[in-house]
This record gives sequence, C-alpha cells and structure tokens, in this order.
Amino acid sequence: MDGYDKRDALALLLLRFGLIWFLFVWAVNKILEPDQYVRLWGYFHGVDIGANMPYYMGSAQIIVYVAAAIGFWRVVSYGLLFVMHSVTVYVIFPSLMAPFVIENNFPVNRNNAVALAALGGFAALWLLRRHDHWSLDAWLERRKLSK
Repeated sequence: MDGYDKRDALALLLLRFGLIWFLFVWAVNKILEPDQYVRLWGYFHGVDIGANMPYYMGSAQIIVYVAAAIGFWRVVSYGLLFVMHSVTVYVIFPSLMAPFVIENNFPVNRNNAVALAALGGFAALWLLRRHDHWSLDAWLERRKLSK
C-alpha cells in the first residue's frame, strides 16, 4: 500500500466513522425513547407504527451500522446507509426547499440542510468503497490473496 492508498484509507475511515456516528445516535434514540420516534413517525408519515416498532427498527439499524463501521459487506452495508438516509432526505425534502424559514425567532429548517451534506458523504463512501483499505472486507481479501 503506497502513500496515496494510506491517505485514501484514512480519509474513508474518518468519513465512515463520522457518518455512522451521525446515524447511530438516531438509532440508539429509537431504543431509549421509542415514544418520541412513534410520534415523529406519526407526524411525518401519518402512520401509527406501534410501541415495539422503534425497538425493531433501531436494532436493525444498529446491526447495519456496526457492519458498516468495521467495513463488512461494504457493497451492502454502505449501500444501506445511503438508502436509509435517502428516506430521511425524502421525508424532510420540503424543509430543504425553505432553509431560511423563521418561526418564533428560530430558523426551524436550517439544521435539516446537514442532511444533504450527509447524503453526499454516504454516496461518496459507497462510490469509493474499493479504496477503503482499512476495512474488514479489504483485510479478508488481502488475507485470501496471501494464501
């Protein structure tokens, strides 16, 4: 691995950990505060998902995040990160078109703009997955080739 490969690997490791932490907080919140997530789902989707669904969704997401954090099944796990976050961007899309709305002297949509930057990061992570040399998949591939 040359200097460029090491820099690519480090950049993708930092991107991977940063993006996963960004989503991990929300997944854990589904488990710690399921009622809040039930209300959010009802508000945004108009659907009552029941009391247990946040636990199932949060747990499934955490499994995907752990796989992605260690770089396991990169095609699938990084792709699922992008798809899951795409759903969020789709749901909040109207607020993205009005980022400067002020309600009660507070910019209510400003923080949603971060969602687009994160979506770009998830796309980049998936597109550059073959350069993610410090991942479990890459380690397993190197190990297989050395035999």
